[in-house]
Amino acid sequence: MAPTSSFAGCSLATVLKSAPLDALENRILLCHALRLTRVQLITQSERRLEQAEADALAALFARRLRGEPIAYIVGAREFFGLEFRVTPDVLIPRPDTELLVELALERLPPRARLLDMGTGSGAIAVAVAHARPDAVVTALDASAAALEVARGNALANGVRVDFRLSDWYQALQGARYDVIASNPPYIVEGDPHLAQGDLRFEPIDALTDHGDGLSDLHAIIDGAAAHLENGGWLLMEHGYDQAAAVRALLQGSGFSDVQSWRDLAGIERVSGGRLAS
Repeated sequence: MAPTSSFAGCSLATVLKSAPLDALENRILLCHALRLTRVQLITQSERRLEQAEADALAALFARRLRGEPIAYIVGAREFFGLEFRVTPDVLIPRPDTELLVELALERLPPRARLLDMGTGSGAIAVAVAHARPDAVVTALDASAAALEVARGNALANGVRVDFRLSDWYQALQGARYDVIASNPPYIVEGDPHLAQGDLRFEPIDALTDHGDGLSDLHAIIDGAAAHLENGGWLLMEHGYDQAAAVRALLQGSGFSDVQSWRDLAGIERVSGGRLAS
């Protein structure tokens, strides 16, 4: 493994082989540093790095080697076929959450209203609005900084979303929706995963409720009946071991058709129910 300080004068092909990360991350950071597409990286494989380029690349590798997520380094992450700008003010969109979007789209009637609670980067709201331009999409977050990122992502992806600063249902004033979707904080306080990997760099208040991991899910379920149309669906992402507890909360609040859905890894990742009409 070559030290990054030796990259000046090296060809792109050499850098890809000798850089300190795995092949995919080497390619992502090299493309980002040099503002090249993947195709350009291949066609310019014999191009040699100038000193300034080598220095910039070395700085990116150093950030990644300290554990900083790739998405924060390059400032973007793909989700549901769209590109989203991400900053340390928002969670990094993950493939698991695409299941929540798919379930919401399946249950959204024509010209319906959808509410995304705790929108963060806007991934869920923007993905739904992009797939269903006939839908009226509202998205809430308690973080003004997160909403700024989300608004930018809606604009960049050419969709209209009504973003509101709100602590859960606080700013809704009696509005009702056909589907409520949420990926709330659900990690238990003190969970060792919070001190590992990318989670170390993500906003803590978007990861954990600083309690048992169920309090925000409970609050969403408790307030949903006042904001769902009759027969409307509430869909929530949760932790790998929380499905049974979330189903019990939904059933206890009078929801029907309560069930959980598994992600690509076979984990019960989303639970939901329908407001009895």
